[in-house]
Amino acid sequence: MFKIKSVISPTVAESLGLVVVIIAMINVSILKFDSVPHLPILFSILLLICYGLLKKVSYRKLEKGLVEGASAGMSAVFLFFFIGILISSWIMSGTIPSLIYAGFTLITPTFFFAIVFVVTAVVGISVGSSLTTVATIGVAFIGMASVLDLSLAIAAGAIVSGAFFGDKMSPLSDTTNLASSIVGVDLFEHIRNMGWTTIPAFLISLVSFALLSPKVTLTHVDKITVFQEGLLSTGMIHWYSVIPIVVLIILSIMKIPAMMTLAISSASAVLITYFHQVYSASEVFGILFGGFVSSTGIEDIDLLLTRGGMDSMMFTVGLVLLALSMGGLLFTLGIVQCLLAKVESLLKKVSSVIAASALTAIGINVLIGEQYLSILLTGQAFQSQYEKVGLANKNLSRVMEDAGTVVNPLVPWSVCGIFIAGVLGVSTVEYLPFAFFCLLSPILTVLFGYLGKTLTYTEKA
Repeated sequence: MFKIKSVISPTVAESLGLVVVIIAMINVSILKFDSVPHLPILFSILLLICYGLLKKVSYRKLEKGLVEGASAGMSAVFLFFFIGILISSWIMSGTIPSLIYAGFTLITPTFFFAIVFVVTAVVGISVGSSLTTVATIGVAFIGMASVLDLSLAIAAGAIVSGAFFGDKMSPLSDTTNLASSIVGVDLFEHIRNMGWTTIPAFLISLVSFALLSPKVTLTHVDKITVFQEGLLSTGMIHWYSVIPIVVLIILSIMKIPAMMTLAISSASAVLITYFHQVYSASEVFGILFGGFVSSTGIEDIDLLLTRGGMDSMMFTVGLVLLALSMGGLLFTLGIVQCLLAKVESLLKKVSSVIAASALTAIGINVLIGEQYLSILLTGQAFQSQYEKVGLANKNLSRVMEDAGTVVNPLVPWSVCGIFIAGVLGVSTVEYLPFAFFCLLSPILTVLFGYLGKTLTYTEKA
């Protein structure tokens, strides 16, 4: 993708005009007509092809740009397949249910907002999905805050902060895998490197929520009790269910490639499943492909545990391939190079490159409202700039998450913002000032860039 050479040299006006039209097309389609992002991206690809043909570029060259763009995401595609398998196998083995159950045991009468933040973080890491976390235990915590007459805005801020911390740091998260693979960084190296900005943001957020927590008695814990009883009723809560996590951690410390680590951890989870549940080979294959289906009869539990499988990754895989194909055309037609050339004089320092990439990720979230595109397009546009100033790719993957993934829920018209406001019944503007983790992450990543701290340079530098 990043080595694709342009075949024409468009004017700045043409380049800017096409980008504005594409942004408007995607924005209107998603926000006004509730379209999935795949369709407007496909329409944008057709627009770029028409532009190329008008500029006398052969269809074969345009097609080559599409293919080269999509090929940059093939490593991500295979990772996504194994992530889907890992999620379904970890639910079968009881790994994810046991982690969630352990999280609920942290609930105490004091430091309510801080505990909500920690528990949603634990669940977010366990399931690898911020929106699933918000739609399940997030709703339960909002209900508790309402009964206890506590601030719903602060409660929502704690829920969103914890959920997106979990999403950002979970090896099960599609955005985490996307950010690492799109710039060729090992998944677990990416997660470790994010710790430099994520851990301080987590600790500051935790202290802030603790200070904001009133002294209350949790006498209304029916929702939490229902969750715990529902999880116990699955028969999956066992001490040995943590073995797949131990395997994952050990292999990541040994720096085994992410794909092999995920495969081995999944295999160990399938074996552990037979300690408490016997599945036929056909049932195991069905679950690994189609996902696990929970049938406890408790709606929130079933929603939380019905997930995973290779098939569940197809939506993301399709979006990644389409977005990368569009990026391939943008590079082939020289549009990205033209726009970057206008600001290249400002991107001579490490700090300015990091700030520009962070602002780009934030800007795409604000203009388009789609976190996948904020990751993909930022990575496509800035990898060469990071190379020029001697920064390793894992610095860029960290920025893509710090200013891309966690910013999306702060935008009222974004996909995440609209979903969370609807599910929790708290507007984005209300919880935004209290979503401390999401606010701190982009600030810290830019600050460390200016200070020159926690950065990794290439050997040439």
